[in-house]
Amino acid sequence: MPFASIRIITDDVDRLAAFYERVTGLTAERLAPVFAQFAGPGATLAIAAPATVAMLGDALAPAANRSIVVEFEVPDVDAEYGRLKSSLADVVLPPTTMPWGNRSALFRDPDGNLVNLFSRPA
Repeated sequence: MPFASIRIITDDVDRLAAFYERVTGLTAERLAPVFAQFAGPGATLAIAAPATVAMLGDALAPAANRSIVVEFEVPDVDAEYGRLKSSLADVVLPPTTMPWGNRSALFRDPDGNLVNLFSRPA
């Protein structure tokens, strides 16, 4: 079963899409004003307004997550962190070599979701 996507529900699709455009360097596909997506190799990151999941009642709540990490593998964590640092409001961990060898930089997106840019050891 192939992994297809992860979807972040937000009250501000434009703001979150613009943030992930800066992070990924990609332009979001805007299929509707309430939905944006970044399709890449392996999976898609979708960003959607609560209206897209209204039928689920209160099963989802924007900006309430403290249990997942959105991860992007990059060739050079330090270079990407340097490129983004001035636009990051909440840095959790500056570029650091993890005990298992990956180099990671972690920060929060505008809704508080944790984002990890990482590179694998050479």
